[in-house]
Amino acid sequence: MHNLGRVTLTAVAALLLLPAGQAAAQKQQGVTKTEVIIGTHTDLSGVAAAFGVHSSNAARMRFDEVNAQGGVQGRKIRYIIEDSQYQVPRAVQAGNKLINRDKVFLILLGAGTPMNNAVIPDQLKAGVPNFFPLSWAKQLYEPFHPMKWAAGASYYAQMRGAVKHFVEKRGKKTVCALYQDTDFGREIFEGARDQLGAMNAKLADATTHKPTDTDFTAQMTKLRAANCDLIALGSIIRDTILAYSTARKMGWTVDMVGTTAAFDLNVSGAPGGATEGLYTMTQIEAPYPDSANPAIRQWVEKYRAKYNTDPNPAAQFSYVAADLIVMGLDRAGRDLTTESFLKAMESIQGYTDIFGGPVMTFGPNKRHGSESVFMVQVKGGRWTRVTESLAF
Repeated sequence: MHNLGRVTLTAVAALLLLPAGQAAAQKQQGVTKTEVIIGTHTDLSGVAAAFGVHSSNAARMRFDEVNAQGGVQGRKIRYIIEDSQYQVPRAVQAGNKLINRDKVFLILLGAGTPMNNAVIPDQLKAGVPNFFPLSWAKQLYEPFHPMKWAAGASYYAQMRGAVKHFVEKRGKKTVCALYQDTDFGREIFEGARDQLGAMNAKLADATTHKPTDTDFTAQMTKLRAANCDLIALGSIIRDTILAYSTARKMGWTVDMVGTTAAFDLNVSGAPGGATEGLYTMTQIEAPYPDSANPAIRQWVEKYRAKYNTDPNPAAQFSYVAADLIVMGLDRAGRDLTTESFLKAMESIQGYTDIFGGPVMTFGPNKRHGSESVFMVQVKGGRWTRVTESLAF
């Protein structure tokens, strides 16, 4: 499916075409004898700040651990974080600063599908790879590009798996969608639509909202009139809580299922049990302090000690993403270039994290770590696993 010849179109391969000596003299952005610079544009103060703050905290935690041990291959990691406020113009501004002023080696955990889509074109032109965005949009790793890397199952795949499960296993017949009118939301809508199409069915109805909307009465009234028995949610944290609780206040107990974007402890722990019964998709167990997994319990304690708060799933994912970057830097060796780093990341096979998450494998034609995903439900204010791995 993917062609290695595409690599020759990138800035990485272009270095190989330089005359002998000129390529060697080419200065590698973001790398000195003593440090490597990594940047993140994320939401620290907007509607997705619960994701962005914990995500960047966890990545910094992993890098601080490495730096305390002397760094990687003799280099300390300098980590620079910029606030995008979950707004495209701010993300572009932040990305430009990281690429052109800070001269980062790579961008890690960029938050939001629309924000990544806006930053990536100039980023790739500058030869700066994009690693493990805080978005599970398939468009962030498709079509294949050697400098676009992702970790988990896409929103599209998650929603296809969810709809397939609810139709085949739970007898749902009138599936609807409520989604953000953004690149992110549309991918989830398309996943629900395409899965139904593959099953010779159609969406009964659909409606959209803005990421900043706070009133969902009109949307829920519309979907209730369509007699939906399942709603596919293309929402993140606050809009998930508001949409779900609005339906319940109306006395409507329709099932709703979200994606990894809604898998947050603020959602499951919404005041007054406002999200009790909500379903969503995820690749990892929630990081509760009393988890049955001792590795999760120990890590939560370390995170608490450093930041005086409990981590969320975004922190857990981001710690793993940072650990993968550390592994790649180590495997690339002392002669660190973008080319050597990408080859090192390609060599990671069968990676398992400390939390028991999905096994991830990369390669010359594989920039996407895993398709494993399962369903959880809010029960008693906690995310509880309710299925094994699901696929479409």
